[in-house]
Amino acid sequence: MAEGSRASPLAFGQVVIGPPGSGKTTYCQAMQEFLARLGRSVAVVNLDPANEAPPCPCALDIGELVTLPDVMASLGLGPNGGLLYCMEYLQANADWLRDRLQALRGHYVLFDCPGQVELYTHHEALKNVFAQLAKWNFRLAAVHLVDSHYCTDPGKFISVLCTSLSTMLHVELPHVNVLSKMDLIEQYGKLAFNLDYYTEVMDLSYLVDHLASDPFFRNFRRLNEKLVEVIEDYSLVSFVPLKVQDKESMRQVMQAVDKANGYSFGDQEHRSLEALMSAAVGADFHFSSTLAVQEKYVQSQEKAVEEEVMDL
Repeated sequence: MAEGSRASPLAFGQVVIGPPGSGKTTYCQAMQEFLARLGRSVAVVNLDPANEAPPCPCALDIGELVTLPDVMASLGLGPNGGLLYCMEYLQANADWLRDRLQALRGHYVLFDCPGQVELYTHHEALKNVFAQLAKWNFRLAAVHLVDSHYCTDPGKFISVLCTSLSTMLHVELPHVNVLSKMDLIEQYGKLAFNLDYYTEVMDLSYLVDHLASDPFFRNFRRLNEKLVEVIEDYSLVSFVPLKVQDKESMRQVMQAVDKANGYSFGDQEHRSLEALMSAAVGADFHFSSTLAVQEKYVQSQEKAVEEEVMDL
């Protein structure tokens, strides 16, 4: 098949990106199971050469082409340099990827990507691989996972916002930012603001004021103000909260991604979705992207306060 051939049918999917430990592989496994229950033919493609034993079966594994341990041993590179080399090697062997993906035509594809931030902020190899996929008629959305515990630290949250913005501008794909592990957020401490403040990325001047109360960050107020100005000037970053065990939350993320990559589901999947959600939460289901998670978080905090009072 000639590169970029218009004869190739459209294929839809997601490239799942984000820093190490953000839950990319867990997300791929959960989303595969969720979409399969709706009737989609889903295939997971492992593009992480450091992930030698994926917890779920993969239709295609980059380990067949190159692995990080082999690169480190043969070239004397460290983990970071080795991972960059692997992605450059994948780019140079794009024909291998194209040929293997031919067998997955007709499937909705989840690309489980490496966890090195540089790959999504300034390195070109993986970005070029995504561009090749677009030429092969893959319509993809980037799902950028960020661990929700960063919300509990204003300084880290500003850093996450900068990283997310940089990733969106560099990767050049329709983008959905996701706050993962929302079921664990109450373990990280009380949020300074309501959850929707973080998901909608509201007026960040309040966050700078909150940082200024810390003696360490007080000396960097001007820097933080400028960083916040850059984020707000682009006005691109927002988040969808995710709990992979919660069907409501998975549906919200799925719909955001389907809107981003242009996927249009048929009547059969629509009926399957209604049946699945009705079984989960009742027939009259209405869901707000943050309300359910916010309520559970507040209830957890109230319960903790009550227990402290009882102990006194």
